[in-house]
Amino acid sequence: MFAVHLLAFHFAKLKEDQIKKVDRYLYHMRLSDDVLLDVMARFRAEMVKGLGRDTNPTATVKMLPSLVRSLPDGSEKGDFLAVDLGGSQFRALEVKVFNDGKQSSQLESKFYPTPKEVIQGSGAELFSYVADCLSDFMESRNLKHKKLPLGFTFSFPCKQTKLEEGVLLSWTKHFKARGVQGTDVASSLRKALQKHKDIDVDVLAMVNDTVGTMMTCGYDDPRCEVGLIIGTGTNACYMEDMRHIDLVEGDEGRMCINTEWGAFGDDGALDDLRTEFDRELDLGSLNPGKQLFEKMISSLYLGELVRLILLKMTKEGLLFNGKVSAALLTKGKIEMKHVAAMEKYKEGLSNTKEILTELNLFPSEDDCIAVQHVCTIVSFRSANLCAAALAAILTRLRENKKLLRLRTTVGIDGGLYKTHPQYPKRLHKVVRRLVPNCDVRFLLSQSGSSKGAAMVTAVAYRLAAQRKQIDAVLAPFLLSLETLRDVKNKMRTELEYGLKRETQDRATVKMLPTYVCGTPDGTENGKYLALDLGGTNFRVLLVKIRGGRRRSVRMYNKIFAIPLEIMQGTGEELFDHIVQCIADFLEYMGIKGARLPLGFTFSFPCRQASIDKGTLVGWTKGFKATDCEGEDVVDMLREAIRRRNEFDLDIVAVVNDTVGTMMTCGYEDPNCEIGLIAGTGSNVCYMEDMKNIEIVEGNEGKMCINTEWGGFGDNGCIDNIRTKYDKEVDEGSLNAGKQRYEKMTSGMYLGEIVRQILIDLTKQGLLFRGQISESLRKRGIFETKFLSQIESDRLALLQVRRILQQLGLDSTCEDSIIVKEVCGAVSRRAAQLCGAGLAAIVEKKRENRGVEHLQITVGVDGTLYKLHPHFSRILQETVKELAPRCDVTFMLSEDGSGKGAALITAVAKRFHNIGQK
Repeated sequence: MFAVHLLAFHFAKLKEDQIKKVDRYLYHMRLSDDVLLDVMARFRAEMVKGLGRDTNPTATVKMLPSLVRSLPDGSEKGDFLAVDLGGSQFRALEVKVFNDGKQSSQLESKFYPTPKEVIQGSGAELFSYVADCLSDFMESRNLKHKKLPLGFTFSFPCKQTKLEEGVLLSWTKHFKARGVQGTDVASSLRKALQKHKDIDVDVLAMVNDTVGTMMTCGYDDPRCEVGLIIGTGTNACYMEDMRHIDLVEGDEGRMCINTEWGAFGDDGALDDLRTEFDRELDLGSLNPGKQLFEKMISSLYLGELVRLILLKMTKEGLLFNGKVSAALLTKGKIEMKHVAAMEKYKEGLSNTKEILTELNLFPSEDDCIAVQHVCTIVSFRSANLCAAALAAILTRLRENKKLLRLRTTVGIDGGLYKTHPQYPKRLHKVVRRLVPNCDVRFLLSQSGSSKGAAMVTAVAYRLAAQRKQIDAVLAPFLLSLETLRDVKNKMRTELEYGLKRETQDRATVKMLPTYVCGTPDGTENGKYLALDLGGTNFRVLLVKIRGGRRRSVRMYNKIFAIPLEIMQGTGEELFDHIVQCIADFLEYMGIKGARLPLGFTFSFPCRQASIDKGTLVGWTKGFKATDCEGEDVVDMLREAIRRRNEFDLDIVAVVNDTVGTMMTCGYEDPNCEIGLIAGTGSNVCYMEDMKNIEIVEGNEGKMCINTEWGGFGDNGCIDNIRTKYDKEVDEGSLNAGKQRYEKMTSGMYLGEIVRQILIDLTKQGLLFRGQISESLRKRGIFETKFLSQIESDRLALLQVRRILQQLGLDSTCEDSIIVKEVCGAVSRRAAQLCGAGLAAIVEKKRENRGVEHLQITVGVDGTLYKLHPHFSRILQETVKELAPRCDVTFMLSEDGSGKGAALITAVAKRFHNIGQK
């Protein structure tokens, strides 16, 4: 018994000594975690270099855009063909994809050999062979009568500008067909297929085997966004944010990047890690100096690497008693299958002894232990380097998504991963050690990369069908120049109707006289109160105006909320609330005893008989207070002040916020004779010649006309451009059938139009997985501020997704792109319609002045104009296009409804004083 224990101890000691001997010999192949983190950092730097337009030409990791923009979502269906060229065998497949809720598919395939004379002959012979094999497969499957889309898996570095095109950059994996490099291989395949008159195949997509692997696994696991091949060759792909890919136009969404990481280190970046054996192997390869990373980790080279190590160790007398056999001298004699078999530790040394004996090496037990450990170190280094590069990709994904912790899936294929007994476990362990903040699932591709080509084709089919549906939904929002000219002409007609006595009653654009007959001249002086009512907040302001050369305007204000029950209660309650707010402000400012002149900005349609009399035509913007319409709002304010009996005010002017905006800008620029509001509501005012205003007596001078253009179209004149979504928004509003133009152009309604479109797209299965969430059903949830945020050029799709999640909408990347497109279509149309209306006004001003070319300033206010990233630009472009003889300057107003009201009051006082004199 003691002898057995002694023998076991002796064997263990012997094994330990042999392992130490090999460890010392192959010290440079054993990589610490610090070294791997350094490799990871180097690879990340190469990725950034490969993605940059200026740095890509010198990058070794080419980061090739695959033009694959979307992963499978489970709604794909149909019959597809696939061919897979890139390994030791060629494969043809038929893939049936079922949209049955189970994400199921059926696959039939046939393998064909790839003879050396074909893969190293001419390009024409290679593609002719592929076409012949596909024809044979289709005949065996009885498919020749069908027209089928085909996905082409081509496992070599290609530059793609379209999904269905790919220019070969270089051959790898012993392929050397002449005349193919630098040409479009998909086109070559099409030409070869056209010679077969009995088959009708459409090459729709060309993908790399790595991309195919990711797509195959992505069909089974939606989290899969990385593909990894570790076999005869090695490569990785992943879904990169478009904003980082300089080589492709556009920055919306994501695209799969084929890293082509095999060439990592071709510039010397890994020279400190390459051993003498790596260099010797490279010199003896078909492509010396190229694919250096691949030569350190792929199965095509690991067997050869083991042979070179064993040969040197034998020559130095460390193995096989120093006897060099023919097997050790023969290139390619030791293959990856030998290395994998020798690492089956459960079988002890028997496999190793058997393989080495077959190779006429006649090993001792010491030799078997040493050789097994050499195989372990070589394959372990391969797994380590692969893990470091993969960890760099995972870190980039996590940072792109701005997550503290990433949960993702890596789809894997390749003989080394599938057949080596220890490789998967080693790879997983090292990846998790290098990126502890990434939860990674490794999913083995069951159907190979070929099914992936079919899946890419299926996704392309789905996206094309979806694109057609989305385009159909958004088509009515795309307004041609001819349509916009028609809107401009109709607006002009309505403006004239509103100015004429006999047509004013039935005009939709009311053209209300404001009795503001001048703009500031710089002599205005004094203290004024201003009230501002036009939304859910109410403001009281004290405005101090200083005239002369050192003129200035100083303002003090306080904001008060108007509760919904007041907005929609009685008129008496509303004006009592306003007076309460005034009392609080006067107390706050310590001016309760002063009888100051007051300007009242009342941003609702009013018919005025004088500057201090305004009869409410109708409520807008959600107000519904009773007993107000048809009443003079100034009288209602005076009565509320009398009821309170605490203070008195000199109400000089009731003004619209649009007029206030014009006056504010007119204070800075005398050329400003138009005011535009593009915010919660939409309106325009302008200085009209008195002779054209038939509803007011007198022909001398000018008067500001408050167009109240929001009602444009209430007579049906723009029904041709109203969509079903506009009608739904109108029917659900507080004033159905009224303010139709405003409902197509103002901030209060744009979000609701977007919500209606999103519901329709979801019902069609084009958004949010076809599920209409409870939040999406809520009217008013999609505020216009979200449109401005979503359309911001600075906002990545990830942030768009976060905005949607705040709204209770769980969106994918593709959903976010569609939502952004919908927001863009709705806001663009709003800006264009607003521009068409404004073009009618400036053209009228030009004709009034009788000039060939008009120079004029438009004062603008409103959150839509100020905060939306594109609204102002599109509006200005539209005005320029539709009124080419008008040079329009747009000037942002500073507080038109407050400062403007005070300025109107000051101007009115000036005119009043002149009248008295």
